[in-house]
Amino acid sequence: MKTKILRSIFISFGVLFALAQLQAASFITFDVPSAFGTIPIFINPMGTITGDYLGADFTFHGFVRTPNGTITTFDAPGAVNGTFPSEGITPNGTITGSYADADFTFHGFVRSPAGAITTFDVPGAVNGTTSSGINPEGTITGSSTDANFLTHGFVRAPDGAFTTFDAPGAVNGTFPSGGITPNGTIPGSYTDANFLAHGFVRAPDGAFVTFDVPGAINGIFPTGINPEGTITGSYTDASFISHGFVRAPDGTITTFDAPGAVNGTFPSNGITPNGTITGTQDIGGFGEHGFVRARNGTITTFDVPGAVFTRPNGINANGTITGFYIGAGAHGFVRIP
Repeated sequence: MKTKILRSIFISFGVLFALAQLQAASFITFDVPSAFGTIPIFINPMGTITGDYLGADFTFHGFVRTPNGTITTFDAPGAVNGTFPSEGITPNGTITGSYADADFTFHGFVRSPAGAITTFDVPGAVNGTTSSGINPEGTITGSSTDANFLTHGFVRAPDGAFTTFDAPGAVNGTFPSGGITPNGTIPGSYTDANFLAHGFVRAPDGAFVTFDVPGAINGIFPTGINPEGTITGSYTDASFISHGFVRAPDGTITTFDAPGAVNGTFPSNGITPNGTITGTQDIGGFGEHGFVRARNGTITTFDVPGAVFTRPNGINANGTITGFYIGAGAHGFVRIP
């Protein structure tokens, strides 16, 4: 009996310790100096963050924040109406994104770790080039819009060579999203003749697999892919409510909702190598809270202390999350597990 009691006490302390560890995440908040709003977008394995901020000129500019908190701001050459880093920063700190010129036409850019910026346009992109992700080798993906305002996907090799593509059935546009894996696999969505969005995966050799999530009556929107090829994103049901999904490399799809999500569950642009996902749950009104979903499906919700609105945007391999929150203004945060 005594042994059973001691074992029960030990198990209870173990459970409490596990719960304490679950709740032990810490937060760092930060702002770009003189910013009216700071919006982190992505975090690399080293903890370097990129994103954009609203300046005193009411224009968005890019920034990089190193793990020690040092912030460097930048603009792409010709960025009259904004610089917008995208969902990608490599382990060595190379950043891609887009900028808007005086005519509000978008162009792509890549920024080296030393700060040198190269701008680019996809051949035939009369009405804009938008960069959406970069892999460790420096291969970039994104979309471009032609003279007929039709959107196509592209891959830009590290040497600057372009390959454009369209998903099968993409009558009204192809939209790469959620980054690009180290081997060059790209997820995204395409729009059919009825303007409904479906998912795709493009292999490095250019082969496509298209897919839909069960119950996705009004569209599917992939947002992230990890190195093994697991994809996350959201889909919209018949009531136009969004739900999260995970698609394994073998095509198996699991759907999920964050606890308390009334108006939708929205995985963000990051999924770790072990399958951990972050994102936002909409509880109605102005209420958005963050969540973390472990590979086994366990979901933990969170808010930055003092926030009335928390939106995670990226997660790295260590499970460190970045995003922004609204309290007295919009500020950046880092959530350390």
